[in-house]
Amino acid sequence: MADVSHPRSPAPAVAPAAARHGWVHALVTALACLLAMLVVAALGLWAAGAADLPDGAFPRVVAATVVTSVGGSVELSGSAGDLAGSKGELTVVPLSVTLTGALVLAAGFLRPLRHRAVAGAGELAGWALRVAVLWLLGLLALALAARQTFSVSLGRSELDDLGELFGVTPRVGFTTDVPLSLFVGLVWCAGVLVLALLVAPGAPLPRRLLRFQQSVRPAAYAMVALLLAYVALGVVVGVVVLLTRGHPAQTLAVLLLGLPNLVWLALTLGLGATWEGRVDGPFGLPMPHLLDEVLRGPDTATLNLRTLAEHDGRAWWLLVVAAVLVLTAAFLMASRSPTRTRLWQHALHMAVALVLTVLAVCLLGRLSAHFGLSVLGIGDLGGGLSGRLFLRPHLWTALGLAALWGLVTGCLGGLLARGVRRR
Repeated sequence: MADVSHPRSPAPAVAPAAARHGWVHALVTALACLLAMLVVAALGLWAAGAADLPDGAFPRVVAATVVTSVGGSVELSGSAGDLAGSKGELTVVPLSVTLTGALVLAAGFLRPLRHRAVAGAGELAGWALRVAVLWLLGLLALALAARQTFSVSLGRSELDDLGELFGVTPRVGFTTDVPLSLFVGLVWCAGVLVLALLVAPGAPLPRRLLRFQQSVRPAAYAMVALLLAYVALGVVVGVVVLLTRGHPAQTLAVLLLGLPNLVWLALTLGLGATWEGRVDGPFGLPMPHLLDEVLRGPDTATLNLRTLAEHDGRAWWLLVVAAVLVLTAAFLMASRSPTRTRLWQHALHMAVALVLTVLAVCLLGRLSAHFGLSVLGIGDLGGGLSGRLFLRPHLWTALGLAALWGLVTGCLGGLLARGVRRR
């Protein structure tokens, strides 16, 4: 008898595993980011001597540093009795703290999404929203804590006696603009998450955006690699200086608070950009002696390769380092691009990417600080607490040079990458 084959029932479909990125994972990501930033800021401020601030201000200064590291606004205030007045301003982004938070936040955001090629837009938006909400709650707590007022010595015994005679008791303080800090912090968080999706090779994208990854992702990856290469080089130089020269505390403060500020400034200088600035008075942010030499004085100074080389001829190495690393980034971009990409497209992609990178460095690298105390309306108290520090770029010149470097290195990188096997 012939066998009668019974149709087999279809095997049950295996449901895709749910992505593990709920509120608990979002909380871990947000807390890890904030904790890493607090640790780096605290160590850097401790090395800079901020632990000796009066009235137990150190924890609140740490909180204010984290707020400013994501673009938040910290306002200075001061009072000096009925016969005196004080004024101050501070605009600076401690990019070491910023970079630490961005790397931790991006790693936590991408971890549940690894090993996947495509993710729905709703899924990505929901996961990003969870992280952003908890991140903003943490930033709100820091912004509310970042306020303090404390008294400051005038610096010399005779000035202190004069202050007591006229009732001049300088008190300086700071507070945060909470709504503005939260808005800018949200923009920073969103920017980090979007950049993480653009840069990470294995990060999933919605199907509608897959066609853009072949042109955007290689350039974004190359620019992040370029910036991190400068930071790594800066760490090596900083460790050598720390071990071989004096002032270890100041060197450590530079590494933990402003290393990207310096090395990314060096990138723009190596490309030929010009900055202008001034350091005047008894205080200044931690910076290498060469920069302090060029900028310190009563007038605005020009900062570029020529003025640096007038004080130290080794400054021309900034040009060599920029040429090597930017060309390497262009080769990296071209080697990760599709084989059908033409040479002029490599040049255009590199030019646009480098211009945007230099623009970000110029906007984030600006700094300004000023504090002055006047008695009876007569100027600043000479040599006491008065001082001024600022640094700003010649923006359009820097962007034009970045475009030129991008076009040239993009072409060269495309030529060097010919024959390289691409995935």
